[in-house]
Amino acid sequence: MTGTEKHRILVTVKTYPTLSRKYGETVCTAGVRADGTWVRIYPVPFRRLDEAEQYRKFDWIECRLKRRASDPRPESFSLVDFSELTRVGHIGTSDKWSERRRILLKTARVYDTLSELIAAAKENVASLADDDPWRQTFRLIKKLPYAFSYRFEDATGRSSELQVLDWEVGALYWNCSKSTNGDESEALAKVRGKYYQEFLRTDLPLLPWHNPAVSPGRAESVGHSRCVPDPPRSSAAAL
Repeated sequence: MTGTEKHRILVTVKTYPTLSRKYGETVCTAGVRADGTWVRIYPVPFRRLDEAEQYRKFDWIECRLKRRASDPRPESFSLVDFSELTRVGHIGTSDKWSERRRILLKTARVYDTLSELIAAAKENVASLADDDPWRQTFRLIKKLPYAFSYRFEDATGRSSELQVLDWEVGALYWNCSKSTNGDESEALAKVRGKYYQEFLRTDLPLLPWHNPAVSPGRAESVGHSRCVPDPPRSSAAAL
């Protein structure tokens, strides 16, 4: 990869912002190309992007990418120039979310078992598989007081619990906190209700991240990507 060609990527996960001594406030973004191959982009100074460049889930973006020398995972890249990143389209929910389903459930690979995904991560073959953000320029986003996680079973019945770092989960908590006048117990109940009433029906819930620097071959955290899944079957869609 020379860094001169532009890549067209469908955004599926954008993490809650974190502070980095080296990069400042950043997000990590994951997405899939039209051919089903996955991409992880870090760092992205999201709130420093112009409004026309800021993106949400299921937007198509175009940008130039370069390999991250400090991250050996095959899907990991960084932006050549963040000011060149452009939104070029969006996939909506028409026809029962058919286009989202086609790309995420048919074109991209979906893992049925966590052990298969972990094995691929250990071999460094794969570490990714299968509300609008706040804009407060130059203000740091508050640190979340809670960590949120999913408990799930894969196709073999193996149980796991993975932390969620998705931006939408953080935004959901703060919105619930505001609507309950800062009552933390009520806000948490609203977050759980949103998950059980909506996310379970409309999201591909598990997108595991593998961080070899923390624990080789282990999935460390998850996001969720809105796409009404095919009729019931257990699947661990990897990030």
